[in-house]
Amino acid sequence: MENKSERLLSLDFFRGLTMFLLVAESVYLFPLLMTPELEGTPLYFIGKQLHHQEWAGLHFWDLVQPFFMFIVGVAMPFSFSRRTSQGHTRRQLTLHVLKRSFLLLFLGWALYCIGPGKITFQFQNVLAQLSVTYLIAYLIMRKAPWVQILVSVLLIGLTEALYRLFWVPGFTNPFTPGESFGAGFNILISGFEVVDHWAMFNAIPTAAHTIWGVLVGQLLISSKPWQKKIRIMVIAGVVALAIGYSLTPLTPIIKRIATSTFVFVSGGWTLLAMALFYWIIDVLKFRKILFFNIVGMNPLFIYLFASVGGSSLIRTIVKPFSYGLFSWAGTWTADLITGLTVLFLLWYICFWLYKKKIFIRI
Repeated sequence: MENKSERLLSLDFFRGLTMFLLVAESVYLFPLLMTPELEGTPLYFIGKQLHHQEWAGLHFWDLVQPFFMFIVGVAMPFSFSRRTSQGHTRRQLTLHVLKRSFLLLFLGWALYCIGPGKITFQFQNVLAQLSVTYLIAYLIMRKAPWVQILVSVLLIGLTEALYRLFWVPGFTNPFTPGESFGAGFNILISGFEVVDHWAMFNAIPTAAHTIWGVLVGQLLISSKPWQKKIRIMVIAGVVALAIGYSLTPLTPIIKRIATSTFVFVSGGWTLLAMALFYWIIDVLKFRKILFFNIVGMNPLFIYLFASVGGSSLIRTIVKPFSYGLFSWAGTWTADLITGLTVLFLLWYICFWLYKKKIFIRI
C-alpha cells in the first residue's frame, strides 16, 4: 500500500502525456505525417490516428479530451483531501469550485474570441466543457459510488434521448452532421453551426468521464491493496468497452457529438490507460518515463500559452535558423526539425517553471 502523502506519479505522467500531445498539435508536427509521399507507410497511419475521425468511428486523437477530463476527476479527491486537511470548510471548497468553473468557462470562451478578434459565443473546447463536467462531478462526489455511476449513466441516457426524441425543427436526423439536436443547440447558443460540427452540449454526456475519474481518484486514495485497485479499474474499463462497442449497431461512435457509445468506449480506454500507468509507475516504480511529468505540473498554463500564440511566436524565432541549417535536406525535414525544436522549447519552459517551483494554478 502506498503512502497517501506520496504524490501519485502515474497521474502526473498521464496528465503530462496528454498535455504534451495537445501542445505537439500546436507546433504543426502531425500534418507532416500525412503528406501524400508517406501514404501507405506506418508514419502515415500514425499521423491519421493523430487527427480526429471525420465523423463516425474512433481515432486515437479522439481519446485525448476524454483523457484530460478524466484526469481532472482523478485529481479531485486528492486535491480536496489536501485542502480539507489544511482546514478548508465545505463552503470554502464549494466557492473554490465555483470560481474555478467560472474561470475555465471564461478562458474557454475567450479563446474563441481571440482568433477572429470579436466576441463570439462558443463553448466547444476542452476548457469550456471541463467547467461544466468539473462542477457536476463535484456536486455528487460525496455520494456513494453507485449513486455517482447512476448519475453518469443518466446523463448519457438523457443525451441519447434528446438526440433521438427532442428534435429541433430542421434538425431531425440524430446522427447526421449538421442535422442533429447538437447542431440545433449550437445555433440556439451561438447563432450558427460550426463547420466541423462540434456540439456544445457534449459537456453533459462527457461529465461521465470526470465523474468516473473522481471514482478512480477515490479508489486510489483508499487503503485498498494495489492489486484490487488495478482489478477494479480493468474490470470497469472492459465493461465500458463492452457496452460501448455492443451498442454501435444502434448508435454510432461519434466524438463530435459525444454519442453514448463514444462516451462508454473512450471512457473504457481511459480507465485501462490509467490502470496501466498506475501499475507501471506507482506499483513497479518504473520512473524512467517521467519526462512528461514536467508538463503535467503546469498543464493549463502550457495549454493556454500554446493556444494564444506562444507556439507560433517560438516557431517564428526558430524557423529562420532551422531552415538555414537544414533546408538542404528538403522542406519536410526542415519543417520536422522546426516542429521538434519548438516542442522541446515548450517543454523546457515547463521544466524551467518546475525548477523554479512555479506552479500556475486556476
